[in-house]
Amino acid sequence: MSLAENIRKVQDHIAAAAREVGRDPGEITLVAATKVQTSETIREAIAAGITVCGENRVQEMTAHLADNAYEGAALHFIGHLQTNKVKFVVGRVNLIESVGSEHLLEAIEAQAAKLGMVQDILLEVNVGGEASKSGVAPEELPALARRAVELEHVRLRGLMAIPPAARLPGENRPFFAEMKQLFIDIKSKIDDNGPVIDYLSMGMSGDYMDAVREGATLVRVGTALFGPRPPMGKTP
Repeated sequence: MSLAENIRKVQDHIAAAAREVGRDPGEITLVAATKVQTSETIREAIAAGITVCGENRVQEMTAHLADNAYEGAALHFIGHLQTNKVKFVVGRVNLIESVGSEHLLEAIEAQAAKLGMVQDILLEVNVGGEASKSGVAPEELPALARRAVELEHVRLRGLMAIPPAARLPGENRPFFAEMKQLFIDIKSKIDDNGPVIDYLSMGMSGDYMDAVREGATLVRVGTALFGPRPPMGKTP
């Protein structure tokens, strides 16, 4: 199938999963995870209807920005962000989805202050408690959210999670359900910031339909759109 056909197929699946649970498909945005893709492929995806691109790597993102590859789409940073690379991301993306520590939060605040701007962010939750993954523990989320709301140059827009890799269909639904409840709790507790907490980013190529069924508003899909990624260090 062509890239355009893959995009339509994923969009159709998102819409079907939404309707299955009584949701409006318009509430969900497909984020194309463009890791290791060429600028040409990114332009092709945007021409085929992609409205948001998500990048995992600062170096690739910087190269694509220089190419104007994302023109016509919003840009999210969805990968692990090191504090020494914050200066390359803040102010260049619409949303940083992967803020999983106070240290990183403060670094983003400092860089945004230097630029005289407000950076939209999501707080990443390590919902599966995996040592190999970044993100704040669920029980530590309220404190980090409160700190985010206090900052002048950061705007908290919601939550993001990467649950453990599912071995069986439906295996991640409990994690997605937990994230939806955390989202509701944070939205209700932070009264002064509640109205703009509207993003719940969860679900990837293998489980995005379940994520939609459990309340995702952003799904980050790569392989189902672009096909299997080449080995690390090699580009298409």
